[in-house]
Amino acid sequence: MARKKLTPAAVVAIVLATGPLSGVAPLIPTAQAATPVATAPAQGVIRQRSDFGFDQTIARLKADIATKGIRFFDEIDHQKLGAGADLPIGRSTLLLFGNPPLGVQFLQANPLAGLDWPVRMLVTEDSDGTVWISWSDFRFVADRYQLQDRDPQIAMASEVAASIASAARK
Repeated sequence: MARKKLTPAAVVAIVLATGPLSGVAPLIPTAQAATPVATAPAQGVIRQRSDFGFDQTIARLKADIATKGIRFFDEIDHQKLGAGADLPIGRSTLLLFGNPPLGVQFLQANPLAGLDWPVRMLVTEDSDGTVWISWSDFRFVADRYQLQDRDPQIAMASEVAASIASAARK
């Protein structure tokens, strides 16, 4: 007998109908998760409020990245991905960029640092329209991967990220 594939909507319906298994939280969020909520602070994350709207914030960040001659790798629209999976979320776009001569030094020290490089900057919009820019604290990342003898590079990465984020301030 041929097996039918379940659509994402069917999987969500099953999870909602049956609830979590053995007290384990469901892997697929319920419809309630789509309601925008204030995010709790995350360890090792720097969060800055933008003075501009969502689209203008992204445009300003990308322009500053280009002006600084930093390589732009990609832009990932989380809201669009969620919509494609029939799982609505608020506006959220991830920008990936970096300077290989700087970033590769972290990978030389510990290849696992590639989990956090290139640089990722997340732009989100709260339900009240407040736009936020978030990125990893590079000192936290350095400690996470036990990067030794890279203090000047960590300081430079921190300064550059803060400088790029400042493009969203008046």
